[in-house]
Amino acid sequence: MEIVKVIGVGFIALIIIILLKQYRPEYTIYVSILAGAIILVMMLGKLSAIMNLLTNLSNKMSVNNKFLEVLIKITGIAFLTEFAVSICKDTGETAIASKVDLGGKIIIISMSIPIISALLETIIKILP
Repeated sequence: MEIVKVIGVGFIALIIIILLKQYRPEYTIYVSILAGAIILVMMLGKLSAIMNLLTNLSNKMSVNNKFLEVLIKITGIAFLTEFAVSICKDTGETAIASKVDLGGKIIIISMSIPIISALLETIIKILP
């Protein structure tokens, strides 16, 4: 029932933000960032369990650990980028949000090049 805790933190932050907008709108971004950080900390245990499972599976299947490492980094970059984009949009800075989003996508593509390259090499080896 951890989702109830996550939703609870979200709703509490939302209520605080609604109340703060009337008197101190400049503080609402801090509440938003704090709520996101609290939810992230709450999910660290789940995240580490997922990483352990993926590591164990890759060891059993003799998959190159570099590929798994890159995939985990790409996933982390995607989550962090989405978090930053959401904060930018919350503050009304959609132009900056789109630039952060573009930057995250470019970084993800550049990090995935070794995986794509290895996949293409495998395909070329299979083809006659």
